[in-house]
Amino acid sequence: MSASTRMSSRLAAWLPRLVVAPSLLVVIVAVYLFILWTGLISVTSSKFVPTYDFVGLEQYVRLWATPRWHTAVANLFIFSALFLALSTGLGLLMAILLDQNIRAEGALRAIYLYPMALSFIVTGTAWKWIMNPGLGIQRVVNDLGWTDFRFDWITNPDMAIYTVVVAGVWQSSGFAMAIFLAGLRGIDNSVIKAAQIEGATLPLIYRQIIIPMLRPAMLSVIVLLSYIAIKSFDLVLALTNGGPGTATELPSTFMFSATFRRNQMGVGAASAVMMLMTVAAIIIPYLYSELREKNDG
Repeated sequence: MSASTRMSSRLAAWLPRLVVAPSLLVVIVAVYLFILWTGLISVTSSKFVPTYDFVGLEQYVRLWATPRWHTAVANLFIFSALFLALSTGLGLLMAILLDQNIRAEGALRAIYLYPMALSFIVTGTAWKWIMNPGLGIQRVVNDLGWTDFRFDWITNPDMAIYTVVVAGVWQSSGFAMAIFLAGLRGIDNSVIKAAQIEGATLPLIYRQIIIPMLRPAMLSVIVLLSYIAIKSFDLVLALTNGGPGTATELPSTFMFSATFRRNQMGVGAASAVMMLMTVAAIIIPYLYSELREKNDG
């Protein structure tokens, strides 16, 4: 083998690594290195600027002693439960409807997927206008003659968290639909035909055969939507800014407020670590189950 041939072979072997190396370096520095740095800050007494004096779990104790953090955690449970249930349910329903080979399927699919093209900032701003009692739904209905109609959830501390749910579901249900539709299109039609020959109705086929076969898609949707729910920040910031009061405070907005508004960097870092642990508690079992299925297969 000539020297030029050996050089070409080595270049061909190393070229993919050289192309990927800059992106990999950015990920290592911007993601993993800063995760470690955040964990380090969470065990120091950092306030306005970082300090590196070890104080153990003091910041975590302060975090869990803060009523505002308890409000944020409670809101996260409410938002996550409703967001997951509604987005998954609506996404599955829309996917099943589109799987029936209806007319104008392409147009309907584009309409359902359109919210995915928008950022959460745009979604939050749009729904802020829609739910504003002086501009949106309430104003329109009042102008039509129903002067007693009230839709002031966004200004009501008891209902404001549900406005975040509505906006989030509108944004993400199309995403769930796309994953479920891909799963449905991957199921052999002979399964449905065989069940119909046996006398099974279409609702029964979907409930007992098709939907159980969508387990991988269902797990993917739940994991991804859970991640979106936990890290939700821009949607809340644009829609309610955490208000009224702390009615729509979430861990992500608490972290931002503690770090940049109240000069409690250590507490903010501790809340970020708690969010990371929550995400890890969801993703790690999912990855373990996927790897186990591949090894068993």
